[in-house]
Amino acid sequence: MYVEIYQFIAGNKELLRFVYSAIIVFICLIIVLKTNRLFQISSHQGIRYFRNAFFFYGLAFMFRCVIGITWNYPFIIKGLFEFFIVMGGFFLFYSLLWKMFETNKEISSLFNSKIFIFYIFALMIVILNYLWGGYFFMFSSQIILFGFASIVSYKNYKKRGKEYGFLKLYFVVMLLNFIAWSLNFVFVYFFDGRLRWLANVYVLNVIIFLIFLYGVIKVTKK
Repeated sequence: MYVEIYQFIAGNKELLRFVYSAIIVFICLIIVLKTNRLFQISSHQGIRYFRNAFFFYGLAFMFRCVIGITWNYPFIIKGLFEFFIVMGGFFLFYSLLWKMFETNKEISSLFNSKIFIFYIFALMIVILNYLWGGYFFMFSSQIILFGFASIVSYKNYKKRGKEYGFLKLYFVVMLLNFIAWSLNFVFVYFFDGRLRWLANVYVLNVIIFLIFLYGVIKVTKK
């Protein structure tokens, strides 16, 4: 049974990648719409950065596969995917820390002095990956990023977890992101990106996005 599943994956990897990307894009679209509505009600700056994270994640997976199928410019597609996926991670991390750096609401959550730094770092990561080849700097940056995000979200949960129940969910997802990026790194650089391992990471990534969606739906209902 396991061998048959692996053979199916090996023979339909492009279809699998398309379905996987389409699911992520669809989930991100729902999250962006619901969190944008929540921001309009609450005017909470952290929600804006959280929304932006999934806006960029959606763009990343859309360019990776949905647009990549019809647009025959692999270098541009790869660069855009890396840039958007890294920016998604930065926005998600900054949604935990924005109060430490902002005393007043910024005019724009996409273009301000703090976020401009993230754009520069994301661009540097794309350039370094191009010069060295592969995805090493993208993987490394996200592993470090979500390692710190796990620590910060855990501290927030311990400090205010009883007051805000979603903080526990936030910590769990940050930790799962850290695990997913670490597994991605290991499988790509130590197991040559074998499909049977990467398929498991695909499943884990979908679960992470579904947990985020569950949390957003739960909060918006309240």
